[in-house]
Amino acid sequence: MSETNYYKILGIGKNASVAEVKKAYRKMAMKYHPDQTKGDKSAEEKFKSISEAYAVLSDKEKRRQYDTFGSTGFHQRYSQEDIFRGFDLGDILKEFGFGGRRRSKGMGNGIRFSFGPESPFGPHQRRPQTPVKGADLVYELPLTLQEVATGTRKIVNFQHGGRSENLTVKIPKGMITGKKLRLAGKGDSSSYGGPPGDLFIQSKVVARPPFSANGYDLTMKREIKLSEAILGTTLSIPTLEKKEINLTIPPGTKHKTKMRLPGMGLPHMKAKGTGDLYILIHINIPEQLTAQQKKIIKQLAKTGL
Repeated sequence: MSETNYYKILGIGKNASVAEVKKAYRKMAMKYHPDQTKGDKSAEEKFKSISEAYAVLSDKEKRRQYDTFGSTGFHQRYSQEDIFRGFDLGDILKEFGFGGRRRSKGMGNGIRFSFGPESPFGPHQRRPQTPVKGADLVYELPLTLQEVATGTRKIVNFQHGGRSENLTVKIPKGMITGKKLRLAGKGDSSSYGGPPGDLFIQSKVVARPPFSANGYDLTMKREIKLSEAILGTTLSIPTLEKKEINLTIPPGTKHKTKMRLPGMGLPHMKAKGTGDLYILIHINIPEQLTAQQKKIIKQLAKTGL
């Protein structure tokens, strides 16, 4: 789940008053409302995002929760249905000059956007004659590189249907950023007699120095001295298993050389194999030299070095 900046979406500052929030929404709604854009999908998505931003920032408690916990924490506590529950944009849009068609829950003027049949942004339609599954939820779960490498168990707290629930979730090895686990029936309940939706646990890897992650591969930057680049050296490289391996740096290694250690990255989630570890070599060129060092460098320069 990507970070959602409701203030940026409406083009206002964090200290904006309720009146300023409403003014900003009115201005953007006049521009992006579907009655104005006539089938423009990008404008429809924009209208959806500004309406969600207004639903949160115009509500004192939701705005307090958003400001306190940030985007990720807020969306772990509020589903799309929660955001629009008890909030009728129809009256607001009618006030802005839009109206005339039948209104639906959450959105005025008969317009609903597709997040699923149970979402306040689902396509506007009559009540289904057959049972309809509830809306799915997505929970973004931060994981360390060590947790991705070994697997772990996490307690997940989330809100759905207006209530809070704790779940203990087994996280398999290799659950890199973007990978999902499906927990059947843990989403929102259905208003139409169908089964509840599903909860998807989506991972977000939080890498800390000295490692950075790109998919299943890891990268580490290591500095060596100029003399070590010329003559060669041996580096001690830490691994995620908290071990040390020796890496030979050959004589004449160039700046930003990338050396590959196969199979030293993160394990694949559903298949055999492991990513690689890349060591990016940076040569440290000293900004200042002692008199003796300058003398030696000058002597080397005379030899053609």
